Amino acid sequence: MPSSRQSRSRRSSARRSGARRGGTRRQERPLPDAGPGERLWVLDVPYGTQVDGATWHPAVRTHLYVGRALPAHLEPYAPGPWTLGRFVENALNPDRPVPEPEPSDALEPRRIQFEAADAIAERAAAGGRGFLLADEPGVGKTISAVLGATAVGDLRGARRVLVVADRPAAITIGHWCRTITALGSGGLEWVVTTWDRLDKVVDHIWDVIIADEAHALRRTTTKRWKLWSRISGHGTPHDRAPFVIATTATPGHTPLELPYLAPAYAQVLGEPVKEWTSATRPGEAFASALERHGIGVERGRYGATWTTDPERRAADLTLVRGWLAEERPPAMLHRAAPWGPVPISGMPVTLTPSERTAYEAEWGEFCREMDIARRGRNVAGGRAALLRFRQKAGLLRVDSTVAWIAQQVEAERQVACSVEFVGTAADPIADRLRDSGIEVATIYGRDRFDPEAERLRFQTGEAKVCVFTAVASMSLHAGETLDDGRRASTEPRVGVFHQARFSGIAGRQVTGRTHRDHQVSPWHIAYAEGTVEEQVGKVMVERIAAASDTVGGDTTGLADVAQLLGADWLPATTLTEDA
Repeated sequence: MPSSRQSRSRRSSARRSGARRGGTRRQERPLPDAGPGERLWVLDVPYGTQVDGATWHPAVRTHLYVGRALPAHLEPYAPGPWTLGRFVENALNPDRPVPEPEPSDALEPRRIQFEAADAIAERAAAGGRGFLLADEPGVGKTISAVLGATAVGDLRGARRVLVVADRPAAITIGHWCRTITALGSGGLEWVVTTWDRLDKVVDHIWDVIIADEAHALRRTTTKRWKLWSRISGHGTPHDRAPFVIATTATPGHTPLELPYLAPAYAQVLGEPVKEWTSATRPGEAFASALERHGIGVERGRYGATWTTDPERRAADLTLVRGWLAEERPPAMLHRAAPWGPVPISGMPVTLTPSERTAYEAEWGEFCREMDIARRGRNVAGGRAALLRFRQKAGLLRVDSTVAWIAQQVEAERQVACSVEFVGTAADPIADRLRDSGIEVATIYGRDRFDPEAERLRFQTGEAKVCVFTAVASMSLHAGETLDDGRRASTEPRVGVFHQARFSGIAGRQVTGRTHRDHQVSPWHIAYAEGTVEEQVGKVMVERIAAASDTVGGDTTGLADVAQLLGADWLPATTLTEDA
C-alpha cells in the first residue's frame, strides 16, 4: 500500500500531466453574491496595495466590495465615469448601473473641430472602416475624435466606444474621460483604457474605436499588436469591422511603420483586407502589399526596409498620402497648426576641461564597445553600448542644463525639460534645481509621483519647471482652461531637450506639449559643443520639424544619426525604440 507521501506525489503528477494534455482547469472562485439592497462595487486599488475591505477576484481581475453603500475609506478607490472599472461595475450590476454624469458644458468646440467630426462622419456614412486624424499637436484631436465617434455612433446605431489612450494613464485617462463628460456621451457606452491594458478589453465587442497616438502600433511583433488586431478586427472583412478613428500628429517614420492603416489602405484601393494583413506575419504581409503597389521596399538582414533613393522616397510619400487623402470622401485629415511651426534651435554647451576629458573617455569606450558588437553582429551589445553612452554623456551636462533652466526662471519663464533617462538625467536635474530653491514638477518614474497633480503644479505656476519623460497626451501650455475653471499661468513656456531624441516623431510630439493652442513655445536641443552630440543635435533640429509632414519626413535624419554613432549596422528601430 503506497504511503501518503507517494499518494500526494502521484496526484500532483497526475494534475501536471492532465494540464499538459489539456485537462480540466481548476474552477475559478465564484463572484460573491449581493444580498437584498446590496451591489458589487469595483475598486481601482493600485497594484501591491492592501486596502481593508477590498478583495481581489480573478474572475473579473479587479478588487470588489459587497454592500449597500461604499464605506468612506473605500470611496477614493471608486472608478470614475467612462473608465474600465466603471464599465465592469455596471456589467456586474445590470439592474443598478451608476448613472452617467450630465454634460458639463465646460468645453466649447472650435469650428475646426466640428469640421473634423463632419469629415469622420462622412467617411463612415460612405461605408468606410476607418479614418486617420493627423492634425498637428494642439489643433484639438481629442475633441474632434469624441465628436466624430458620437456622430459615427448615430449613423451606425452603435452601442459601445473604446478609447485607447497613451501613457501616463494617470493623466491621459482622466483627460479623455473629462472630455467625454463635457461633450456628453451621445447615448453611447464609452470605455477609456491605455495601450498597456488592452488585455482587459479584448473579450468585449466594440462598435467604434479611437486609437489615440496610433503610432504606438508601429511594431507588429509585440503583444500590444496582437491584442489590437483582435480588438480592432484588423483582418476582418470591411463590412464587419468596427469603425476605427486613428489619431496621431506623427503617423510613422516610414510607410513600413503604418501597418495599423493596412485595412484602410485595402478598402480605398478596392482590395480584400486579407491581401494586406496576416495573423501570423502581419509585418511581412503589409510590406509585400506596399511593394506590390509601388512603394520602394528593400529586403535585408533585419527584414523589409524603405528605399534610400531620395527621388523614390518622395514619390512614395506622395503615393501613400494620396491613398487616404485623395479618397472621396477623404479617409484622413491633416491640418497644420494655425499658430505656425515650433521654433527650435540647438543649445551648445561648452564643457569644462575635466568634463571634456571625461566625455572623450566615454566616447572612446563607446566606440570600442560598438566596434566589438559590430564585428560580432551582437545587436543587444550594440544597443546596450548606445544606451550607456547616452546616459553618461547626458549626466556630464546636468549642471549646464540646470544653470540654463534657472536663468529662464529668473527671466519669468516656465520651463519644460524633456529627458529620456531617470537616474542620469531626471533625478539629478530635479534635485539640483530644488537645492537652488526652484520648485519642480516631476512627471516620470512609474508610481513615484501623481502625474496629474504634478502637471497642475506646473500649470498653475506653483512649480516653475516640469521635468518629464512623457512624449504625448499631456498639456503644459500657457493659458489652458483647467478642469476646475481656473486658467493655467500665462508666463511664456520654453522647452529644452536635455538629450536630443533620435526620433523626429518623438521630438515633434514633445514640442507639442507646450507649443499648442495658439501658444508659441520655442524649444532647444542641448548638446556638448565640439562632440558627436553637436552633429546629432543639428540633424535633429532639422528633422523634428520635418516629422510633422505626415509620414517619412525624418527617416533620412535617422540614417544620418545612425551613421554618426557607428550604429548604422543595427536594426533601423534601434534609434526609435522607447528608452
